[in-house]
Amino acid sequence: MVRTLLALQGGLLRGALAQLLAAEHDIEIVGEVDSPHHLRAAVRAERPDVAVVEFDMLTVTELVRLATLGVAEPVVETTPGAGGRSAVPTSAPPPHSSTEPATTPVGALLVLVEQRRAGRLGPVLAEHGHRIGFLSRDVPPGRIVDGVRQLAEGRVVLDPDLVVAALEVADNPLTNREREVLDVVAEGHPVQEIAERLVLSAGTVRNHLSRIMAKTGARTRWEAVRIARESGWL
Repeated sequence: MVRTLLALQGGLLRGALAQLLAAEHDIEIVGEVDSPHHLRAAVRAERPDVAVVEFDMLTVTELVRLATLGVAEPVVETTPGAGGRSAVPTSAPPPHSSTEPATTPVGALLVLVEQRRAGRLGPVLAEHGHRIGFLSRDVPPGRIVDGVRQLAEGRVVLDPDLVVAALEVADNPLTNREREVLDVVAEGHPVQEIAERLVLSAGTVRNHLSRIMAKTGARTRWEAVRIARESGWL
């Protein structure tokens, strides 16, 4: 049985997908969650073979860490402080206890992506192929079922339409971290909450916002979000 966890924010979609997958003789639904916090808890508790995750639920950094280290939390960025070091420590995965297997709690991730967000996939499309699969949210339901099985077997799952869309996006001047900052800005959070969400210092967030506004030519962070979206950078 392929033990499968669903992490989708839309209750209707999540429920329908759960029914579809549960009807398969070789797939077992071990949990359904609708937030990053509940996803982390469910992954640690259930150790699923495959987690079907909505792309917007986690940042790209968090997705990669979840798939490779079993921790859906980004590495802390530092900014120079006294002595050239930051007061914000760099996070590292906790050591495994003698009673816990030294393997990632999730076998693989099947990430469902909106076509307009395909430009964000560039940095990870060529990596982690057997641990992270990507499908468009618009694929037929049966394709998601097949994707769960294929990932459980260690096969590559990659929607060719997403690859084409990612390649068609104009060169993006924003770094991965800058896009992650803008993602949280778009949700309406102030600097301190952005820092807490991304495990950064407030000063680092302000530095990112300054670079973002310079690159986009925006006068405000909200205008930067609009420009990035219209340009396909976000």
